[in-house]
Amino acid sequence: MKTVRSNELNFDGQNIYVGIDVHLKSWSVAILSEHSALRRFSQNPEPEALHKYLASNYPGATYFSVYEAGFCGFWIHEKLTSLGINNIVVNPADVPTMSKEKLRKTDAVDCNKLARELRSGSLEGIYVPGTESLEMRSLIRLRNLIVKDSTRAKNRIKSLLRFHGVEIPEEFTRCSIGCWSKRFLNWLHSVELSTAYGKKTLELHLEQFVRLRRMLLQETRAIRDISRTEPFEKPIRLLTSVPGIGITTAATLMVELDDIARFSNAEHLASFIGLIPMCHSSGDNDAVGDITVRRHFMLRCLLVEAAWIAIRKDPAMTLAYGEYRKRMNPQKSIIKIARRLVNRVYFVLKHQKEYVPCVVK
Repeated sequence: MKTVRSNELNFDGQNIYVGIDVHLKSWSVAILSEHSALRRFSQNPEPEALHKYLASNYPGATYFSVYEAGFCGFWIHEKLTSLGINNIVVNPADVPTMSKEKLRKTDAVDCNKLARELRSGSLEGIYVPGTESLEMRSLIRLRNLIVKDSTRAKNRIKSLLRFHGVEIPEEFTRCSIGCWSKRFLNWLHSVELSTAYGKKTLELHLEQFVRLRRMLLQETRAIRDISRTEPFEKPIRLLTSVPGIGITTAATLMVELDDIARFSNAEHLASFIGLIPMCHSSGDNDAVGDITVRRHFMLRCLLVEAAWIAIRKDPAMTLAYGEYRKRMNPQKSIIKIARRLVNRVYFVLKHQKEYVPCVVK
């Protein structure tokens, strides 16, 4: 009887770990097994190509992969998951890194580090929102960018006027209402500079500002229309019941948080936003520092702005702010109020109940 030998590979029951350093034109890939480094190479930025390589070289294995969150978003994660690869996306700041890896950083080092830490189990994937939430998030963030561009355009116009010695009339500078009103824009159009070149420069700056203002109006209207449709109507209504939070802030909170169930408590939510202090404790020494540098930049800014409004509208917040001011400056006091605002946001979203302002006797 002849013995038939099979040349087919079979990795049933084995785990393969893949670290991917993602770039625009190529990926650096490191592949590890449970006990050894198998391969390191560069490939085209295509999830299908990676899956094809794994399936042909390590058939039957269970594949685990990881890459760092960045410019490429989450489409790679969705594609790898659909191909049967257990993928996670990680925060680059949370990847353990040795000193020598910091001193000699290359793509090969980065992908190998990701694969190694994935195999050790020290990596925790970040939350990946759904496609609808991501696209709604893009719309909200675009509004934030337009606001910043509008501010830059205003500063450029004022800088141009100062550079050429043009004084802005006091009626347009003594209050925020007059500045950038229709009357102020008409005055800017009537300003005459020494040459046609200066006049043309001012006209182009004004044209850019007017275009940005028009885009901002379209964005705001789109957000208001969306806030009246499902599934966004209810969470926005709940959030706007909290004093200090308007429709734009509520929409931003809704799309950035997405699912409140991923936060175990209000402290967890405050940590995500960045409204907790830094600390450094060792032995008998217990040092509490300033507000953490790790934060969600947009949400923290919005909640601090909302806190200034809340202390004027909510009697409980007004009273709390007055107590904080007795022992700290206004900047630190308003951070305390913003932290209380996080508690209210968590409550209304978690319990699906509108906030009822208390009455101070």
